[in-house]
Amino acid sequence: MGKGSRKFSERKAEFRTLSGLPVNRTYTQEDMKGFDYSKDVGSPGEYPHVRGIHPTMYRGRIWTMRQLSGFGVPEETKERIRFLTEQGQTAPSLIFDAPTRWGYDSDHPMAKGAVGRVGAPIDTLKDLEDMLEGVPLEDIHFTESTIAVIVLSMLVAIADKRGVPIKTLKGTVQNDILKEYSGPSMYIFPPDHSMRIVTDVIRFCCEEMPLFNPISISCTTLREAGANAIQELGFWMAHSIAYMESCIDAGLDPDDFAPKLTSFFGCHHDFFEEVAKFRAARRMWAKTMKERFGARNPKSLALKFHVQTSGSALTTQQPLNNITRGTLEVLAGVLGGAQSIALSCYDEGLGIPTEESVVTALRTQQIIAYECGVTNTVDPLGGSYFVENLTNRIEEEAMKYVERIDEMGGAVEAIKNGFIQKEINRQLYEDQEAIDKGERIIVGVNRYEVEESSAVEIFEISSDVEKNQKEKLESIRRERNDVAVEKALREIRDTAEGNGNLVPPTIDAVKAYASVGQICDVLRDIFGTYKSPRLL
Repeated sequence: MGKGSRKFSERKAEFRTLSGLPVNRTYTQEDMKGFDYSKDVGSPGEYPHVRGIHPTMYRGRIWTMRQLSGFGVPEETKERIRFLTEQGQTAPSLIFDAPTRWGYDSDHPMAKGAVGRVGAPIDTLKDLEDMLEGVPLEDIHFTESTIAVIVLSMLVAIADKRGVPIKTLKGTVQNDILKEYSGPSMYIFPPDHSMRIVTDVIRFCCEEMPLFNPISISCTTLREAGANAIQELGFWMAHSIAYMESCIDAGLDPDDFAPKLTSFFGCHHDFFEEVAKFRAARRMWAKTMKERFGARNPKSLALKFHVQTSGSALTTQQPLNNITRGTLEVLAGVLGGAQSIALSCYDEGLGIPTEESVVTALRTQQIIAYECGVTNTVDPLGGSYFVENLTNRIEEEAMKYVERIDEMGGAVEAIKNGFIQKEINRQLYEDQEAIDKGERIIVGVNRYEVEESSAVEIFEISSDVEKNQKEKLESIRRERNDVAVEKALREIRDTAEGNGNLVPPTIDAVKAYASVGQICDVLRDIFGTYKSPRLL
Protein backbone atom coordinates (compact mmCIF):
# COMPACT_ATOMS: atom_id res chain seq x y z
CA MET A 1 0.00 0.00 0.00
CA GLY A 2 1.45 3.34 -1.02
CA LYS A 3 2.05 6.16 1.37
CA GLY A 4 -0.86 8.20 0.00
CA SER A 5 -3.25 5.25 0.25
CA ARG A 6 -2.15 4.49 3.80
CA LYS A 7 -2.78 8.09 4.79
CA PHE A 8 -6.27 7.96 3.26
CA SER A 9 -7.18 4.66 4.92
CA GLU A 10 -6.22 6.06 8.33
CA ARG A 11 -8.53 9.04 8.01
CA LYS A 12 -11.36 8.98 10.52
CA ALA A 13 -13.39 11.73 8.89
CA GLU A 14 -17.14 11.59 9.44
CA PHE A 15 -19.24 12.59 6.46
CA ARG A 16 -22.56 14.22 7.22
CA THR A 17 -24.99 16.61 5.57
CA LEU A 18 -25.30 20.13 6.98
CA SER A 19 -28.30 18.86 8.97
CA GLY A 20 -26.16 16.13 10.52
CA LEU A 21 -27.43 13.11 8.59
CA PRO A 22 -24.66 10.51 8.07
CA VAL A 23 -23.57 10.00 4.45
CA ASN A 24 -22.28 6.60 3.33
CA ARG A 25 -19.41 6.15 0.87
CA THR A 26 -21.79 4.63 -1.68
CA TYR A 27 -25.48 3.73 -1.89
CA THR A 28 -26.96 0.62 -3.43
CA GLN A 29 -30.27 -1.18 -3.72
CA GLU A 30 -29.63 -2.48 -0.21
CA ASP A 31 -30.24 1.04 1.12
CA MET A 32 -33.76 1.00 -0.33
CA LYS A 33 -35.14 -2.10 1.38
CA GLY A 34 -38.89 -1.89 1.99
CA PHE A 35 -39.16 1.02 -0.43
CA ASP A 36 -41.81 0.78 -3.14
CA TYR A 37 -40.70 3.23 -5.82
CA SER A 38 -43.96 3.25 -7.75
CA LYS A 39 -45.99 3.88 -4.58
CA ASP A 40 -43.64 6.06 -2.53
CA VAL A 41 -42.32 8.21 -5.39
CA GLY A 42 -44.55 7.67 -8.41
CA SER A 43 -44.42 9.68 -11.62
CA PRO A 44 -44.18 13.45 -12.13
CA GLY A 45 -47.55 15.12 -11.76
CA GLU A 46 -48.99 12.25 -9.74
CA TYR A 47 -49.48 11.63 -6.01
CA PRO A 48 -47.38 11.85 -3.86
CA HIS A 49 -45.67 14.36 -6.19
CA VAL A 50 -42.10 13.58 -5.12
CA ARG A 51 -40.93 14.02 -8.72
CA GLY A 52 -42.77 17.29 -9.31
CA ILE A 53 -46.32 18.60 -9.48
CA HIS A 54 -46.53 18.76 -13.29
CA PRO A 55 -46.00 15.86 -15.71
CA THR A 56 -43.72 17.91 -17.97
CA MET A 57 -42.30 20.37 -15.40
CA TYR A 58 -39.83 22.75 -17.13
CA ARG A 59 -40.31 21.14 -20.53
CA GLY A 60 -43.70 22.85 -20.47
CA ARG A 61 -42.82 26.05 -18.62
CA ILE A 62 -39.64 27.42 -17.05
CA TRP A 63 -39.85 28.45 -13.40
CA THR A 64 -40.79 32.06 -12.63
CA MET A 65 -37.67 34.19 -12.14
CA ARG A 66 -37.94 36.83 -9.43
CA GLN A 67 -35.50 39.16 -7.73
CA LEU A 68 -36.32 41.15 -4.60
CA SER A 69 -37.00 44.84 -5.17
CA GLY A 70 -37.36 47.40 -2.41
CA PHE A 71 -35.25 50.36 -1.28
CA GLY A 72 -35.28 54.13 -1.04
CA VAL A 73 -38.55 55.88 -1.84
CA PRO A 74 -41.28 53.93 -3.69
CA GLU A 75 -40.41 55.56 -7.02
CA GLU A 76 -36.87 54.14 -6.82
CA THR A 77 -38.24 50.66 -6.27
CA LYS A 78 -40.50 51.14 -9.31
CA GLU A 79 -37.43 51.89 -11.42
CA ARG A 80 -35.71 48.74 -10.15
CA ILE A 81 -38.80 46.68 -11.07
CA ARG A 82 -38.81 48.18 -14.57
CA PHE A 83 -35.07 47.58 -14.95
CA LEU A 84 -35.35 43.93 -13.95
CA THR A 85 -38.33 43.42 -16.24
CA GLU A 86 -36.28 44.77 -19.14
CA GLN A 87 -33.53 42.29 -18.22
CA GLY A 88 -35.91 39.33 -18.40
CA GLN A 89 -37.37 39.00 -14.89
CA THR A 90 -40.71 37.26 -15.29
CA ALA A 91 -42.42 38.53 -12.10
CA PRO A 92 -41.53 41.02 -9.35
CA SER A 93 -41.08 40.35 -5.64
CA LEU A 94 -41.46 43.37 -3.35
CA ILE A 95 -39.99 43.95 0.10
CA PHE A 96 -40.84 46.81 2.48
CA ASP A 97 -38.66 48.53 5.05
CA ALA A 98 -38.56 47.65 8.75
CA PRO A 99 -40.76 50.52 10.02
CA THR A 100 -43.50 49.51 7.56
CA ARG A 101 -43.33 45.89 8.65
CA TRP A 102 -43.46 46.99 12.29
CA GLY A 103 -46.60 48.98 11.51
CA TYR A 104 -45.04 52.42 12.03
CA ASP A 105 -45.23 55.46 9.77
CA SER A 106 -41.99 56.97 8.47
CA ASP A 107 -42.19 59.90 10.88
CA HIS A 108 -42.61 57.72 13.97
CA PRO A 109 -39.66 57.88 16.40
CA MET A 110 -39.16 54.11 15.97
CA ALA A 111 -38.58 54.67 12.23
CA LYS A 112 -35.69 57.10 12.60
CA GLY A 113 -32.70 56.01 10.53
CA ALA A 114 -34.45 52.96 9.06
CA VAL A 115 -36.70 54.46 6.39
CA GLY A 116 -36.04 52.89 2.98
CA ARG A 117 -32.95 51.02 4.20
CA VAL A 118 -33.88 47.34 3.87
CA GLY A 119 -36.93 47.75 1.70
CA ALA A 120 -39.27 50.44 0.47
CA PRO A 121 -41.41 52.53 2.84
CA ILE A 122 -45.19 52.21 2.50
CA ASP A 123 -47.03 54.74 4.64
CA THR A 124 -50.24 55.11 2.66
CA LEU A 125 -51.90 53.82 -0.50
CA LYS A 126 -50.15 56.62 -2.40
CA ASP A 127 -46.80 54.92 -1.85
CA LEU A 128 -47.90 51.60 -3.35
CA GLU A 129 -49.61 53.47 -6.18
CA ASP A 130 -46.33 55.24 -6.95
CA MET A 131 -44.34 52.00 -6.68
CA LEU A 132 -46.65 50.12 -9.07
CA GLU A 133 -47.24 52.93 -11.54
CA GLY A 134 -47.01 51.37 -14.99
CA VAL A 135 -46.44 47.92 -13.47
CA PRO A 136 -49.02 45.28 -14.45
CA LEU A 137 -50.88 43.83 -11.49
CA GLU A 138 -49.90 40.31 -12.52
CA ASP A 139 -48.16 37.75 -10.37
CA ILE A 140 -46.64 40.23 -7.90
CA HIS A 141 -45.21 38.60 -4.79
CA PHE A 142 -45.50 40.76 -1.68
CA THR A 143 -42.91 39.57 0.83
CA GLU A 144 -44.99 40.79 3.74
CA SER A 145 -46.57 39.07 6.73
CA THR A 146 -47.02 41.47 9.65
CA ILE A 147 -49.21 43.90 7.69
CA ALA A 148 -50.40 41.51 4.98
CA VAL A 149 -54.02 42.54 5.49
CA ILE A 150 -53.08 46.16 4.71
CA VAL A 151 -50.95 45.27 1.69
CA LEU A 152 -53.71 43.09 0.23
CA SER A 153 -56.21 45.89 0.83
CA MET A 154 -53.95 48.36 -0.99
CA LEU A 155 -53.65 45.99 -3.95
CA VAL A 156 -57.46 45.71 -4.10
CA ALA A 157 -57.76 49.50 -3.95
CA ILE A 158 -55.30 49.96 -6.82
CA ALA A 159 -57.07 47.32 -8.91
CA ASP A 160 -60.38 49.08 -8.31
CA LYS A 161 -58.88 52.39 -9.42
CA ARG A 162 -57.52 50.79 -12.59
CA GLY A 163 -60.79 49.02 -13.31
CA VAL A 164 -59.21 45.59 -12.93
CA PRO A 165 -61.67 43.04 -11.46
CA ILE A 166 -60.07 41.60 -8.34
CA LYS A 167 -61.43 38.16 -9.27
CA THR A 168 -58.85 38.16 -12.09
CA LEU A 169 -55.86 39.12 -9.96
CA LYS A 170 -53.01 36.62 -9.68
CA GLY A 171 -50.14 36.96 -7.25
CA THR A 172 -49.15 36.21 -3.67
CA VAL A 173 -49.05 37.95 -0.32
CA GLN A 174 -46.77 36.13 2.12
CA ASN A 175 -49.14 36.48 5.11
CA ASP A 176 -47.18 33.91 7.14
CA ILE A 177 -46.97 35.34 10.64
CA LEU A 178 -45.89 32.22 12.52
CA LYS A 179 -42.40 32.24 11.02
CA GLU A 180 -41.96 35.79 12.30
CA TYR A 181 -42.33 34.66 15.94
CA SER A 182 -39.81 31.87 15.43
CA GLY A 183 -37.29 33.68 13.26
CA PRO A 184 -36.75 37.37 12.49
CA SER A 185 -39.12 38.71 15.21
CA MET A 186 -41.09 40.93 12.82
CA TYR A 187 -44.43 40.61 14.58
CA ILE A 188 -46.80 43.06 16.23
CA PHE A 189 -49.77 41.29 17.81
CA PRO A 190 -50.05 38.15 19.99
CA PRO A 191 -50.09 34.90 17.97
CA ASP A 192 -53.80 34.11 18.45
CA HIS A 193 -54.87 37.52 17.11
CA SER A 194 -52.36 37.32 14.29
CA MET A 195 -53.77 33.93 13.29
CA ARG A 196 -57.21 35.51 13.06
CA ILE A 197 -55.87 38.15 10.64
CA VAL A 198 -54.12 35.49 8.53
CA THR A 199 -57.34 33.49 8.35
CA ASP A 200 -59.38 36.59 7.45
CA VAL A 201 -57.06 37.21 4.49
CA ILE A 202 -57.36 33.59 3.33
CA ARG A 203 -61.16 33.66 3.66
CA PHE A 204 -61.44 36.95 1.75
CA CYS A 205 -59.31 35.63 -1.10
CA CYS A 206 -61.28 32.38 -1.27
CA GLU A 207 -64.50 34.38 -1.61
CA GLU A 208 -63.39 37.38 -3.68
CA MET A 209 -59.98 36.64 -5.28
CA PRO A 210 -60.04 33.00 -6.39
CA LEU A 211 -56.85 33.23 -8.48
CA PHE A 212 -54.77 34.93 -5.79
CA ASN A 213 -52.50 33.07 -3.34
CA PRO A 214 -53.42 34.39 0.14
CA ILE A 215 -50.42 32.90 1.93
CA SER A 216 -46.90 31.69 1.22
CA ILE A 217 -45.90 29.49 4.15
CA SER A 218 -42.32 30.53 4.49
CA CYS A 219 -39.73 28.96 6.74
CA THR A 220 -36.82 30.40 4.78
CA THR A 221 -36.54 33.07 7.48
CA LEU A 222 -36.13 30.32 10.06
CA ARG A 223 -33.37 28.85 7.90
CA GLU A 224 -31.71 32.24 7.73
CA ALA A 225 -31.98 32.50 11.51
CA GLY A 226 -30.07 29.23 11.95
CA ALA A 227 -32.44 26.29 11.37
CA ASN A 228 -31.09 23.34 9.39
CA ALA A 229 -32.90 21.71 6.46
CA ILE A 230 -34.69 19.15 8.63
CA GLN A 231 -35.88 21.80 11.09
CA GLU A 232 -36.97 24.02 8.22
CA LEU A 233 -39.21 21.26 6.87
CA GLY A 234 -40.50 20.20 10.28
CA PHE A 235 -41.43 23.72 11.37
CA TRP A 236 -42.87 24.53 7.93
CA MET A 237 -45.16 21.49 8.11
CA ALA A 238 -46.22 22.33 11.67
CA HIS A 239 -47.01 25.91 10.62
CA SER A 240 -48.93 24.64 7.60
CA ILE A 241 -51.03 22.38 9.83
CA ALA A 242 -51.80 25.32 12.13
CA TYR A 243 -53.05 27.42 9.20
CA MET A 244 -55.11 24.55 7.86
CA GLU A 245 -56.73 23.98 11.24
CA SER A 246 -57.43 27.69 11.70
CA CYS A 247 -59.18 27.86 8.32
CA ILE A 248 -61.19 24.71 9.03
CA ASP A 249 -62.23 26.13 12.42
CA ALA A 250 -63.41 29.23 10.55
CA GLY A 251 -65.71 27.03 8.47
CA LEU A 252 -63.67 26.65 5.30
CA ASP A 253 -63.40 23.34 3.47
CA PRO A 254 -59.80 22.20 2.86
CA ASP A 255 -60.46 21.80 -0.85
CA ASP A 256 -61.72 25.39 -1.02
CA PHE A 257 -58.45 26.92 0.20
CA ALA A 258 -55.65 24.32 0.10
CA PRO A 259 -55.10 24.71 -3.68
CA LYS A 260 -54.42 28.42 -3.09
CA LEU A 261 -51.72 27.87 -0.47
CA THR A 262 -48.11 28.19 -1.55
CA SER A 263 -44.83 27.76 0.29
CA PHE A 264 -41.45 29.47 0.37
CA PHE A 265 -38.19 27.65 1.13
CA GLY A 266 -34.58 28.65 1.50
CA CYS A 267 -31.85 26.88 -0.43
CA HIS A 268 -28.40 26.45 1.07
CA HIS A 269 -25.25 24.91 -0.32
CA ASP A 270 -25.45 21.26 0.74
CA PHE A 271 -26.50 20.44 -2.80
CA PHE A 272 -28.00 16.97 -2.51
CA GLU A 273 -29.61 17.66 0.86
CA GLU A 274 -31.44 20.64 -0.61
CA VAL A 275 -32.66 18.66 -3.65
CA ALA A 276 -33.85 15.88 -1.34
CA LYS A 277 -35.50 18.43 0.97
CA PHE A 278 -37.70 19.79 -1.80
CA ARG A 279 -38.68 16.30 -2.94
CA ALA A 280 -39.49 15.32 0.67
CA ALA A 281 -41.56 18.50 1.16
CA ARG A 282 -43.88 17.57 -1.69
CA ARG A 283 -44.51 14.12 -0.26
CA MET A 284 -45.04 15.49 3.25
CA TRP A 285 -47.58 17.98 1.92
CA ALA A 286 -49.43 15.46 -0.24
CA LYS A 287 -49.70 12.88 2.53
CA THR A 288 -50.70 15.42 5.19
CA MET A 289 -53.38 17.02 3.03
CA LYS A 290 -54.81 13.64 2.07
CA GLU A 291 -54.46 11.63 5.26
CA ARG A 292 -54.80 14.27 7.97
CA PHE A 293 -57.23 16.72 6.39
CA GLY A 294 -59.09 14.49 3.97
CA ALA A 295 -58.46 16.69 0.94
CA ARG A 296 -59.92 15.24 -2.27
CA ASN A 297 -59.09 17.87 -4.88
CA PRO A 298 -55.87 16.77 -6.66
CA LYS A 299 -54.73 20.41 -6.61
CA SER A 300 -54.91 20.38 -2.81
CA LEU A 301 -52.27 17.65 -2.76
CA ALA A 302 -49.78 19.38 -5.09
CA LEU A 303 -47.31 21.62 -3.25
CA LYS A 304 -46.38 24.83 -5.08
CA PHE A 305 -43.29 26.56 -3.73
CA HIS A 306 -40.86 29.42 -4.25
CA VAL A 307 -37.13 29.18 -3.50
CA GLN A 308 -34.88 31.95 -2.23
CA THR A 309 -31.17 31.15 -2.28
CA SER A 310 -29.43 31.62 1.03
CA GLY A 311 -28.60 35.08 2.30
CA SER A 312 -26.95 33.81 5.47
CA ALA A 313 -24.55 31.68 3.39
CA LEU A 314 -23.22 34.78 1.62
CA THR A 315 -19.85 36.01 2.78
CA THR A 316 -18.59 39.58 2.92
CA GLN A 317 -15.08 38.21 2.40
CA GLN A 318 -14.29 37.62 -1.28
CA PRO A 319 -17.93 38.43 -2.21
CA LEU A 320 -17.53 37.36 -5.84
CA ASN A 321 -17.36 33.78 -4.53
CA ASN A 322 -21.05 34.21 -3.74
CA ILE A 323 -21.83 33.99 -7.46
CA THR A 324 -20.69 30.36 -7.41
CA ARG A 325 -22.62 29.67 -4.22
CA GLY A 326 -25.78 31.16 -5.71
CA THR A 327 -25.38 29.20 -8.94
CA LEU A 328 -25.24 25.88 -7.09
CA GLU A 329 -28.22 26.83 -4.93
CA VAL A 330 -30.35 27.79 -7.95
CA LEU A 331 -29.39 24.51 -9.60
CA ALA A 332 -30.50 22.62 -6.48
CA GLY A 333 -33.80 24.50 -6.56
CA VAL A 334 -34.29 23.58 -10.21
CA LEU A 335 -33.41 19.92 -9.71
CA GLY A 336 -35.73 19.99 -6.69
CA GLY A 337 -38.64 21.19 -8.84
CA ALA A 338 -39.34 24.77 -7.66
CA GLN A 339 -42.09 26.83 -9.29
CA SER A 340 -40.27 30.15 -8.83
CA ILE A 341 -36.78 31.18 -7.71
CA ALA A 342 -35.05 34.32 -6.43
CA LEU A 343 -31.26 34.37 -6.27
CA SER A 344 -29.65 36.37 -3.45
CA CYS A 345 -27.13 38.71 -5.07
CA TYR A 346 -23.41 38.38 -4.40
CA ASP A 347 -23.22 41.77 -2.66
CA GLU A 348 -26.24 41.43 -0.37
CA GLY A 349 -24.01 40.89 2.63
CA LEU A 350 -22.69 44.40 2.07
CA GLY A 351 -25.88 46.31 1.27
CA ILE A 352 -28.68 46.80 -1.25
CA PRO A 353 -27.72 44.97 -4.48
CA THR A 354 -26.37 47.09 -7.31
CA GLU A 355 -27.80 46.91 -10.83
CA GLU A 356 -24.75 44.90 -11.88
CA SER A 357 -25.28 42.30 -9.16
CA VAL A 358 -29.03 41.90 -9.77
CA VAL A 359 -28.39 41.37 -13.49
CA THR A 360 -25.69 38.82 -12.66
CA ALA A 361 -28.19 36.99 -10.44
CA LEU A 362 -30.86 37.04 -13.13
CA ARG A 363 -28.42 35.93 -15.84
CA THR A 364 -27.37 33.02 -13.61
CA GLN A 365 -30.96 31.79 -13.58
CA GLN A 366 -31.31 32.31 -17.33
CA ILE A 367 -28.11 30.41 -18.12
CA ILE A 368 -29.25 27.47 -16.02
CA ALA A 369 -32.67 27.58 -17.68
CA TYR A 370 -31.56 27.80 -21.28
CA GLU A 371 -27.97 26.65 -21.69
CA CYS A 372 -27.06 23.58 -19.63
CA GLY A 373 -29.82 21.08 -20.42
CA VAL A 374 -31.04 20.43 -16.87
CA THR A 375 -34.60 21.38 -17.86
CA ASN A 376 -34.82 18.78 -20.62
CA THR A 377 -35.98 15.95 -18.37
CA VAL A 378 -38.13 15.88 -15.24
CA ASP A 379 -36.46 15.12 -11.90
CA PRO A 380 -33.19 13.88 -13.42
CA LEU A 381 -31.87 12.83 -10.00
CA GLY A 382 -34.90 10.67 -9.30
CA GLY A 383 -34.01 7.01 -8.88
CA SER A 384 -30.56 7.76 -7.47
CA TYR A 385 -30.11 5.46 -4.49
CA PHE A 386 -28.47 8.31 -2.57
CA VAL A 387 -31.10 10.95 -3.41
CA GLU A 388 -34.05 8.66 -2.72
CA ASN A 389 -32.51 7.46 0.55
CA LEU A 390 -31.78 11.04 1.61
CA THR A 391 -35.31 12.14 0.66
CA ASN A 392 -36.73 9.41 2.89
CA ARG A 393 -34.49 10.23 5.83
CA ILE A 394 -35.17 13.98 5.67
CA GLU A 395 -38.92 13.36 5.60
CA GLU A 396 -38.68 10.93 8.50
CA GLU A 397 -36.64 13.31 10.67
CA ALA A 398 -38.78 16.34 9.78
CA MET A 399 -41.97 14.50 10.69
CA LYS A 400 -40.49 13.79 14.13
CA TYR A 401 -40.55 17.54 14.73
CA VAL A 402 -44.18 17.65 13.57
CA GLU A 403 -45.07 14.91 16.04
CA ARG A 404 -43.31 16.70 18.92
CA ILE A 405 -45.10 19.94 18.10
CA ASP A 406 -48.43 18.12 17.84
CA GLU A 407 -47.85 16.81 21.37
CA MET A 408 -47.38 20.40 22.56
CA GLY A 409 -50.74 21.42 21.13
CA GLY A 410 -49.57 22.68 17.75
CA ALA A 411 -47.29 25.35 16.28
CA VAL A 412 -48.84 28.31 18.11
CA GLU A 413 -48.28 26.66 21.49
CA ALA A 414 -44.76 25.61 20.47
CA ILE A 415 -44.02 29.26 19.66
CA LYS A 416 -45.53 30.52 22.92
CA ASN A 417 -43.39 28.14 24.99
CA GLY A 418 -40.27 29.00 22.98
CA PHE A 419 -39.61 25.49 21.68
CA ILE A 420 -39.05 26.40 18.02
CA GLN A 421 -36.94 29.43 18.90
CA LYS A 422 -34.74 27.39 21.24
CA GLU A 423 -34.21 24.64 18.65
CA ILE A 424 -33.10 27.21 16.07
CA ASN A 425 -30.76 28.94 18.51
CA ARG A 426 -29.21 25.60 19.50
CA GLN A 427 -28.57 24.72 15.85
CA LEU A 428 -27.15 28.18 15.15
CA TYR A 429 -24.71 27.82 18.07
CA GLU A 430 -23.58 24.36 16.94
CA ASP A 431 -23.04 25.51 13.35
CA GLN A 432 -21.06 28.58 14.40
CA GLU A 433 -18.94 26.47 16.74
CA ALA A 434 -18.12 24.10 13.86
CA ILE A 435 -17.06 27.06 11.71
CA ASP A 436 -14.97 28.59 14.49
CA LYS A 437 -13.18 25.27 15.04
CA GLY A 438 -12.59 24.82 11.32
CA GLU A 439 -14.66 21.63 11.26
CA ARG A 440 -16.90 23.22 8.65
CA ILE A 441 -14.98 25.00 5.91
CA ILE A 442 -16.21 28.33 4.53
CA VAL A 443 -13.98 29.37 1.64
CA GLY A 444 -12.55 32.83 2.20
CA VAL A 445 -13.66 32.90 5.84
CA ASN A 446 -11.82 30.13 7.70
CA ARG A 447 -9.90 28.64 4.76
CA TYR A 448 -8.17 30.25 1.75
CA GLU A 449 -8.38 33.73 3.20
CA VAL A 450 -6.66 36.53 1.31
CA GLU A 451 -5.87 40.13 2.03
CA GLU A 452 -8.43 41.93 -0.09
CA SER A 453 -7.09 44.97 -1.90
CA SER A 454 -10.25 46.32 -3.56
CA ALA A 455 -13.78 46.63 -2.29
CA VAL A 456 -16.89 45.71 -4.24
CA GLU A 457 -19.02 48.69 -5.23
CA ILE A 458 -21.68 49.28 -2.57
CA PHE A 459 -25.10 50.65 -3.43
CA GLU A 460 -25.77 53.90 -1.58
CA ILE A 461 -29.21 54.99 -0.36
CA SER A 462 -29.78 58.73 -0.66
CA SER A 463 -29.56 60.61 2.64
CA ASP A 464 -32.76 62.45 1.64
CA VAL A 465 -34.97 59.35 1.58
CA GLU A 466 -36.31 59.76 5.11
CA LYS A 467 -36.83 63.50 4.73
CA ASN A 468 -38.63 63.10 1.39
CA GLN A 469 -40.84 60.30 2.69
CA LYS A 470 -41.87 62.32 5.74
CA GLU A 471 -42.76 65.30 3.55
CA LYS A 472 -44.84 63.08 1.27
CA LEU A 473 -46.71 61.61 4.24
CA GLU A 474 -47.43 65.07 5.65
CA SER A 475 -48.76 66.17 2.25
CA ILE A 476 -51.15 63.21 2.15
CA ARG A 477 -52.39 64.04 5.65
CA ARG A 478 -53.18 67.60 4.61
CA GLU A 479 -55.01 66.59 1.44
CA ARG A 480 -57.07 63.58 2.57
CA ASN A 481 -60.57 63.63 4.07
CA ASP A 482 -60.05 63.20 7.81
CA VAL A 483 -63.73 62.48 8.40
CA ALA A 484 -63.56 59.52 5.99
CA VAL A 485 -60.35 58.32 7.64
CA GLU A 486 -61.84 58.39 11.14
CA LYS A 487 -64.99 56.62 9.97
CA ALA A 488 -62.96 53.85 8.35
CA LEU A 489 -60.75 53.43 11.43
CA ARG A 490 -63.87 53.11 13.60
CA GLU A 491 -65.08 50.33 11.30
CA ILE A 492 -61.77 48.51 11.76
CA ARG A 493 -62.07 48.92 15.52
CA ASP A 494 -65.64 47.61 15.59
CA THR A 495 -64.71 44.63 13.39
CA ALA A 496 -61.64 43.80 15.48
CA GLU A 497 -63.75 43.85 18.64
CA GLY A 498 -66.25 41.51 16.96
CA ASN A 499 -65.68 38.52 14.72
CA GLY A 500 -66.14 39.96 11.23
CA ASN A 501 -63.55 39.84 8.46
CA LEU A 502 -60.96 42.62 8.80
CA VAL A 503 -60.20 42.90 5.09
CA PRO A 504 -63.27 44.91 3.90
CA PRO A 505 -62.94 47.73 6.50
CA THR A 506 -59.18 47.83 5.87
CA ILE A 507 -59.86 48.31 2.14
CA ASP A 508 -62.09 51.28 3.01
CA ALA A 509 -59.39 52.69 5.29
CA VAL A 510 -56.58 52.53 2.73
CA LYS A 511 -58.87 54.02 0.07
CA ALA A 512 -59.35 56.98 2.43
CA TYR A 513 -55.52 57.16 2.70
CA ALA A 514 -55.36 56.14 6.34
CA SER A 515 -51.73 55.33 7.08
CA VAL A 516 -50.22 51.99 7.98
CA GLY A 517 -49.37 53.37 11.42
CA GLN A 518 -52.94 54.54 12.07
CA ILE A 519 -54.45 51.19 11.10
CA CYS A 520 -51.92 49.24 13.17
CA ASP A 521 -52.41 51.55 16.15
CA VAL A 522 -56.12 50.70 16.17
CA LEU A 523 -55.33 46.99 16.08
CA ARG A 524 -52.61 47.39 18.72
CA ASP A 525 -55.19 49.06 20.95
CA ILE A 526 -57.61 46.11 20.54
CA PHE A 527 -55.25 43.14 20.29
CA GLY A 528 -52.27 44.38 22.27
CA THR A 529 -48.65 43.63 21.39
CA TYR A 530 -46.55 40.52 21.96
CA LYS A 531 -43.28 39.88 23.72
CA SER A 532 -41.50 36.64 22.88
CA PRO A 533 -40.82 34.21 25.73
CA ARG A 534 -37.35 34.50 27.23
CA LEU A 535 -34.96 32.15 25.45
CA LEU A 536 -32.74 30.37 27.94
